[in-house]
Amino acid sequence: MNGTVTAAPARTDARTDTTAPRLGEDQVRRYAVGLTVGTVAWSAANFVYGFTPDSEAGVKITDLTGFAFQLGVLSLVQLQLRTRATGTSRKAVRMLKVERVLLGLAMLWSLLHAFLPSSREDAWLVALDMFWPLSMLGMFVIAIKIAFAGRWRGIARFYPLVAESWAVVCVPVLGIFGHGIGDPVAASHLLVGYATLGAIIAIRPQLVLPHDEV
Repeated sequence: MNGTVTAAPARTDARTDTTAPRLGEDQVRRYAVGLTVGTVAWSAANFVYGFTPDSEAGVKITDLTGFAFQLGVLSLVQLQLRTRATGTSRKAVRMLKVERVLLGLAMLWSLLHAFLPSSREDAWLVALDMFWPLSMLGMFVIAIKIAFAGRWRGIARFYPLVAESWAVVCVPVLGIFGHGIGDPVAASHLLVGYATLGAIIAIRPQLVLPHDEV
């Protein structure tokens, strides 16, 4: 009779991802400042040129400052990923990784639209443009998840809902009222939302760090 006891195989379907590289307050501030700087740049360009510029210079400037904004949002997503802001489960982490892909494709559109004027009406570039609104809607979903997860604390827990409501607020305003009203509203929302969120995190980085890293 064999007396060896074999342990049952461990379940992997409910495994959570609780490991993330540690980061300090200075690193958090760098992510946050990147968000604020990129947002202010795009907001300023849109105050000057609007969201549908009628000059080539205006198109290039708004595209490239839009790219700077997207880099800032990518910094925010990276911070959310490193702090497990949406939770520690694999699904919670995966949603941030999916958002990085959406943002990456939207950023590619910004560069191509800026530097390939002859291709701006091509079907492939128009299709790529869809990742702009998709990435912004993805950020709104992430903001909701952050609020429910409760890993970010204080104002940092709920302010992403303000910042990341840009698409769900501004796209309807632009559609209903046109660019005369919609452009300044959208540009202002960037300052009140994303730029302010970056400032909040830069001033109080401890609100987004896990308790054991504060």
